[in-house]
Amino acid sequence: MKKARVLLKPSLLSRATAVFSSLSPSRLLSHQMETKPSPDPDRYCYDPVLRWDPQVEDYFNKAYGPDHFSRISKALTRPSSYSCIRVNTVKTTSEAVIEKLTKILNDSEDGLKLLQSDGSSSPISKCQIPGLEYVVFVHGSGPHRIEYGYGLEGPPKEVLVSRKCAEAVLRGAQVYVPGVLACTAHVEKGDAVAVCVAMEQPGDDEVDMCRSVIVDPFYCERRGLYIGMGTTMLSRAGMFRVPHGVAVDLSNRVFRLPSFRNVLEGEIFLQNLPSIVAAHALDPQKGERILDMCAAPGGKTTAIAILMNDEGVIVAADRSHNKVLDVQKLSAEMGLRCITTCKLDALKSVCLPNALSDSTTLVNGENIGSVTNHLSSNEEMASGRSEAEKSPEVNASTEQPSGGDDVSEAEIRKNKGRLKNGRGRTQSQGGRAGKSQGFPPNSFDRVLLDAPCSALGLRPRLFAGLESVISLRNHGRYQRKMLDQAVQLVRIGGILVYSTCTINPSENEAVVRYALDKYKFLSLAPQHPRIGGPGLVGRCEFPDGYVEEWLKPGEEEMVQKFDPSSELDTIGFFIAKFSVGPKD
Repeated sequence: MKKARVLLKPSLLSRATAVFSSLSPSRLLSHQMETKPSPDPDRYCYDPVLRWDPQVEDYFNKAYGPDHFSRISKALTRPSSYSCIRVNTVKTTSEAVIEKLTKILNDSEDGLKLLQSDGSSSPISKCQIPGLEYVVFVHGSGPHRIEYGYGLEGPPKEVLVSRKCAEAVLRGAQVYVPGVLACTAHVEKGDAVAVCVAMEQPGDDEVDMCRSVIVDPFYCERRGLYIGMGTTMLSRAGMFRVPHGVAVDLSNRVFRLPSFRNVLEGEIFLQNLPSIVAAHALDPQKGERILDMCAAPGGKTTAIAILMNDEGVIVAADRSHNKVLDVQKLSAEMGLRCITTCKLDALKSVCLPNALSDSTTLVNGENIGSVTNHLSSNEEMASGRSEAEKSPEVNASTEQPSGGDDVSEAEIRKNKGRLKNGRGRTQSQGGRAGKSQGFPPNSFDRVLLDAPCSALGLRPRLFAGLESVISLRNHGRYQRKMLDQAVQLVRIGGILVYSTCTINPSENEAVVRYALDKYKFLSLAPQHPRIGGPGLVGRCEFPDGYVEEWLKPGEEEMVQKFDPSSELDTIGFFIAKFSVGPKD
């Protein structure tokens, strides 16, 4: 039976041991459900609070101000009120997609009925921002107050799901079997159940919690973490016997957003608005050579290709074999032929000309490194592809520096997971990903560095994570090393765009400050369209004496910082665009 890793606070661990030490495993669940604290109808709501590391919270309070950061933290717990869809204009038009989506949602059981809260306007609309007319918004609604069936008979039956499952559900997904951790006793198929979330608890002790067991000390911790009411598609026993399938049909949700799983594949791509803006900031032109240094899963890569009308050369690189295959599949699915993929660590992107091997290939008649294009195999793989929703958190993860004694708890947990889970997809999945030795300096007209980051801007999120101030600094140091590589690869007169999906100034403004101070030939360039807010100006002094420099006055309007708490209602995101002048 699969297990879910749950971090218990030491106090809760001792309570759990004292309460349940005398119970046999067979009687554990029923006893817990019979000995819950007094029923509290006010607990059945959605009102999560992100619990940050105290030093991290203090850092963000200094950066944004306590009130502003409180609003950001609250916004991060909720999904955007709309789904942003990028239309593949190589295959179709915005008007055609809107017509098809309207029919699909009208024909579904939930569909537009759930989305039209006031009936005053259509839930599907074309983006009105100049240059983004090929972007379509599908508006949702929420938060809604859910009636959980609390009455004289007591609290409702419950299904406990993992945090990642809950975050997907808040974005419109159903409750699938792998996401279910536990369930009230005597639940049968067709029963009405409340769906609540099991949260990680920061602490020093780790305990395995078997699927199907609800640990009573978490009862108070789940207050305000109920995400909807639904109908079970399987009995309790069935949920823990089958490996896949829908466990709960969540018909009454706190946030009502449609799922686009397997909808109009190849014609649309679900993508956050700031990510689309980042591709526009690069301003790609037909016939140019462009490098996407950390390309997976391929959203920005394909957006760039569409802006170039599929004319030119885009090299999509990533250090993960299977992530490269994901980019290949997506580009083939969307019918884009200008994308060339390769497996390459962004920290090793530059290769001096005399170090290139005989195996390097020519792209557009010029030697730009060892790259393999698998367009034919891409099409074969895409023909049988079932597009799954990709987790931004997973996409944002990458190898981090060891940092000596300053390794974060998040990195320690990640390494434990690698040891526990054994061989990953990279070792077990077939497919071909061309391996590159790097590229000579000045090889590209434009370079996009959408750097792996702490991903603290992604939403909805129910867990603040285990980042410390030191680990946040380490992210920034890692990104500076990648930026050092990117700067060398852009030709004189070219463009470099740096972006992240985090609210952490160490990875945003501090990296821009580093680039401008170290490379005098770099200058911030205007971005179009400009819909994000200004960056942070000034500096931050830490208790340990470390001083972090941000932007100087006048530079803040040259970057775009997307605030989750702003009216745009986007994820947290940052974009900086550099023009490359004559190099020394």
